[in-house]
Amino acid sequence: MAVRQHEAVEREVRIAAGQETVFEFFIDPEKMILWKGRRAELDARPGGIYRVEINDQAIARGEYVAVDPPSRIVFTWGWEGQEAGSGEHAVPPGSSRVEVTLEPDGDGTLVRLRHLDLPEASREIHGQGWDLYLGRLAVAASGGDPGPEPIPQTPEED
Repeated sequence: MAVRQHEAVEREVRIAAGQETVFEFFIDPEKMILWKGRRAELDARPGGIYRVEINDQAIARGEYVAVDPPSRIVFTWGWEGQEAGSGEHAVPPGSSRVEVTLEPDGDGTLVRLRHLDLPEASREIHGQGWDLYLGRLAVAASGGDPGPEPIPQTPEED
């Protein structure tokens, strides 16, 4: 079943840093953990792994689909431990897609994120997660310290 555009989680944030700088926060493991997760394994090329350990229970995994510096990154997304895909909230690894575009905006960058192919029951919690993490990205990419990561909710399972 195709996901209609209005069914995607969509977020937008302006970051006070250039495109090239912001782009690195999506492909460099050391920069990733400044805003999301405690450990990251990233191989930023089509087919390369995208794996971010948020906490013991929440590990996002997928693979990069497109890496177009410095303006676009696309990767698949899901949660380790939900491989069986049971329950209305389950998002198995690689089962959804995140598209990020970066556009120059004066002396900053406009980041547009679309998370597609999520089960309807999971969209709200993923939207809340992206709100949290894009806010942290805005601070980290502009040279600030977003502080310790709050204890996130574990992805819901049924």
